[in-house]
Amino acid sequence: MVSVGLHALISRNHKGCDSTEQPTAWENQTNNHWVRKRTMGRKTSKKHVGVNTDHTVESVSGGNADDNNRSHKDKKTTHVPQTSFLRKQIDPETAKYFAEIANAIEGTEIDPEERSVICGNALEETRGKEAELATDYIISHTLQTLLEGCSLDHLCSFLQSCAKNFSHIAADRSGSHVVETALKSLSFHLQDNENHSLIEHALKKICKAIVVNPVDIMCNCHGSHVLRSLLCLFKGVPLEEFHSTKSSVGLAERLNLKAPHAKDNVSLQSVQIFPSLLKKFVSEMLNAASEDISKLQMNQYSSLVLQTVLKLLAGNEQELLHLIRVLLGSSTGSANAGNLLEGITIRNILRLVEETAYSHLMEAILEFAPETLYNELLTKVFRKSLFRMSSHHCANFVVQALASHAKSQDHMDLIWEELGTKFRDLFEMGKSGVVVSVLAATQRLHSNEHECCQAIAAAVCTGDEFPKCIVPRILFLENFFCSRDKSNWSWPHGTKIHVVGSLILQSIFRLPSELIQVYVTSITSLEEHHVLEASKDPSGSRVIESFLNSNISGKQKRKLVAKLRGHFGELSVHPFGSFTVEKCFTASNLNLRETIVSEMLPLQPELSKSKQGPYLLRKLDIDGFARQPDQWKSRQASQQSALKEFYATFGPKETKSFEKEESFLVGTVSKSKPGKLKDIRKEIETTLASAKTSNTPFLAHQVSKKMKRSKDEKKRHRKDGESESKRKKIKV
Repeated sequence: MVSVGLHALISRNHKGCDSTEQPTAWENQTNNHWVRKRTMGRKTSKKHVGVNTDHTVESVSGGNADDNNRSHKDKKTTHVPQTSFLRKQIDPETAKYFAEIANAIEGTEIDPEERSVICGNALEETRGKEAELATDYIISHTLQTLLEGCSLDHLCSFLQSCAKNFSHIAADRSGSHVVETALKSLSFHLQDNENHSLIEHALKKICKAIVVNPVDIMCNCHGSHVLRSLLCLFKGVPLEEFHSTKSSVGLAERLNLKAPHAKDNVSLQSVQIFPSLLKKFVSEMLNAASEDISKLQMNQYSSLVLQTVLKLLAGNEQELLHLIRVLLGSSTGSANAGNLLEGITIRNILRLVEETAYSHLMEAILEFAPETLYNELLTKVFRKSLFRMSSHHCANFVVQALASHAKSQDHMDLIWEELGTKFRDLFEMGKSGVVVSVLAATQRLHSNEHECCQAIAAAVCTGDEFPKCIVPRILFLENFFCSRDKSNWSWPHGTKIHVVGSLILQSIFRLPSELIQVYVTSITSLEEHHVLEASKDPSGSRVIESFLNSNISGKQKRKLVAKLRGHFGELSVHPFGSFTVEKCFTASNLNLRETIVSEMLPLQPELSKSKQGPYLLRKLDIDGFARQPDQWKSRQASQQSALKEFYATFGPKETKSFEKEESFLVGTVSKSKPGKLKDIRKEIETTLASAKTSNTPFLAHQVSKKMKRSKDEKKRHRKDGESESKRKKIKV
């Protein structure tokens, strides 16, 4: 329980004062202690990113981490004047009161219900002074604690009281944290449908205050983040969860290295908390900012807000069409299908995509645009300008988005027509991201796949060295094209393998083997020490793994694996090479598997301490090989035999080539007669069940079961023979 003195302190009718009297020494000491106690991770620097000392908002260039980083040069600054706001100084008595509240709440274990009452009573003391208190660096931390612990009624009451000065609070470094804490606390109450009407009433009041002048808050580095949190709240999705996907994951999805993460889009479309409020707010916000659209297009922070709106409206085609036409600079209210770009200056769009903020916005537009609008953008705006855009440090990302979100083979044909013969030029300009995006699009849409592979090979290697030099030059893409004497270029030892070059080869090795024979010849022609160096590189090891995972013949795979003979031990304890060892083992025949395990055997203690080591010890059954090598070989042979049998019976047509490859064993492996589908299915089911209680790999049970079955049959025949002889004796 809280002391009576604290109850009296909280429940008193605190009288506000606008006095400019300076704080006492004790109050300064209390405030300094509070700053040290709760910093909430905020920087104490007075310099705000993107905000000048004259209180104007500056557009700061952003960009993605890629080989084609958007440069800070040619950056244009958009200055958006903000309405003057003079924050009143907090009187010492109020500062002392909230310092005592903070110390009491932080240092005492309080019952949740009583804590809610205390927080609510303390929030009532902020009435009429919300802007001054929320923008105070010290007291704002206390307000965050109070907003996290108060009831929904007090939470909504506080937000409604803040509505009058919401834009000023949200644009402040400290005030923005207070507002976001309040919005986050609101999201926890959305689970109860009975709370929706109360929450909606508070949100409507805030929206009404924002649409009076939305440009200021959209173009502010703090305000834009608050606005995005508010927009996400309409969908019932916290901003942190909304943008939780890592950029590397998004890149992997765009390059077909990972299946699309459809879960987020489905959940966004299925959750409908305040759909009408979202649409109305976006519409009124755009109407209020209609004269400042050019400013919103060029500002980094407003671009982030608009990108969030586009993602939230995914699935609402009419609203998306209207929003995108406004962002493209449409001068007409509506348009017909096939003529959606009416009233839009095409030349202006081509100029804007060379600006950092707008290029980011255009990427989002292309991602969420309906197919009809995408088709018009490609054919009427960007067609015949793709190579020029690909050469620009910002616009090239728009070309990558165009390729990544192409909807049909016809779209891909238009892109290929302009860029298919320009790969070498793009590599030389350092725009390899465009090439890998086009390659991924050809795979996804099954259009111009073979031509794309040929174009990449021709761009990096010609003449007598073809095709041997293809893979090394792609692995060190940047190093090769920066070389002055390309004819005498050689493998640069000690240099990190190029990330985009690695992505290109990973994509290529997922194609059918008949399309990539020159790449197979090139990678299997690598020197042994080059294969070893690539296996230890984070990007190079993924190329080796993708080759071993491909549908290329086992003979070609084992040709590459054999080049690592004598180095499997050191690779197994390497953080990246350990993954390569696993793939090598899977692709190897019995002799190579025995070699791999033999080289790893002396390193068992080191393997058990490494991150990947324990998994390798179990997967490769190192301990089983050390104890009983002959039985280990038998288990490996039975696994492969059962696997071949399974694929021969159940596998698709393309996997039946498995039988035609070089035998897993040194000798021939007898094949069982196909046709006994029911027996095989029962055998697989029982094997899986028994594998749960055994450390032996489940396919390894096949041979032992056959041996056991044959022994049981012999016993049964013997018993039958004995019983038959007994019956004969009895008859006699």
